[in-house]
Amino acid sequence: MKLPCEKALWYTLPRIRAELAKELVKKGVSQNEAAEKLGITPSAVSQYLHKKRGEHTKLSAQEKTMIEKAAKEIMEVGSEKVVSKLICQCCRKIND
Repeated sequence: MKLPCEKALWYTLPRIRAELAKELVKKGVSQNEAAEKLGITPSAVSQYLHKKRGEHTKLSAQEKTMIEKAAKEIMEVGSEKVVSKLICQCCRKIND
């Protein structure tokens, strides 16, 4: 049996990070900048973009919209505090 936090750690968080990385790059942010904004390595961003990580779960249209909004806010504000708050909000909503 997997606990909800375990599921979030192994599946939801990587999926959210993958979608955020894709959105940031799609909006013109370099892979290195995306990594810096998300607090992850450039290698992780590359793996997310090439679907080697974070592809184990599907997201609904509503969840994708939520992540798109989060990416926009991350681009505008970009502070570590904002990023962690947004990721936690997305994770909570997806795991409800």
